[in-house]
Amino acid sequence: MPVSSPPAEMQHLSMRGGMLSPGRRALPQEVPVALSFGGTTQAVMMATPADFEDFGIGFALTEGIALSAADIEALEVVSSDLGHDVQMRLVTGRQSHLAARRRLMAGPVGCGLCGIDSIEEALRDLPVRQDTGFRMDEKDVLDAVAALSPGQKLKADTGSVHAAGFYRPGKGMILVREDIGRHNALDKLVGALARCGETAATGALVISSRVSVDMVQKAVVAGAPVLIAVSSPTDLAVRTAAAAGMTLVAMARGQDFEIFTRADRIAPESSTAGKHSDVA
Repeated sequence: MPVSSPPAEMQHLSMRGGMLSPGRRALPQEVPVALSFGGTTQAVMMATPADFEDFGIGFALTEGIALSAADIEALEVVSSDLGHDVQMRLVTGRQSHLAARRRLMAGPVGCGLCGIDSIEEALRDLPVRQDTGFRMDEKDVLDAVAALSPGQKLKADTGSVHAAGFYRPGKGMILVREDIGRHNALDKLVGALARCGETAATGALVISSRVSVDMVQKAVVAGAPVLIAVSSPTDLAVRTAAAAGMTLVAMARGQDFEIFTRADRIAPESSTAGKHSDVA
């Protein structure tokens, strides 16, 4: 179960019909969360203070710091008035690997590549997803997007925050995680999957945001055959998904969506057969 982060009640003045009146609104919390390995801070992200263990493990996995949850020997969350520090200890081999490939990030919510040391690291090599035979149909795509909203409790309370969910055809939405940062929400989801023994290879990742290249990178490293987004991708995100063999579906709204890569994993209805034959 996700760990809840109660919204903060803030006073405001509301303009309605030309009249100002006092009111209160529930707002999502935003705090600095440090992600530390072996006593050294690797990243400081502005995040929603919830699901810290999911966040730490998911970040380690999607950034290639850990290859599996077993690479993290210990995890402790140390909190203070200033923020929270997710302190992790890696197995010896992975700690040595991290020291050789240091990535420093201290970024705002909207940035998943802030402070990166080099262009080569930003455009890191990704594994090519092998075709395991996983397929969805058009209804699955629509159902996956529709199933994300019921799991967004914090959004229901505040009217904001992003979400990432894991959908499995025939089973529905398995897990949902929320955060003010879209990258954080995806990391939390990947961590939650790892902690409960699930694998992203058997379903689709669904995100409530646009698709930048780093979101594709995280989804590919997590092993997802399909990434579905409600907003648009960047050109680099599409090229990266294509090179990695991952299906990228975007602009999934209402009854419509667009398939940018590996359309063969989305089985069309007979009335629309052949529509996507020109998509890589």
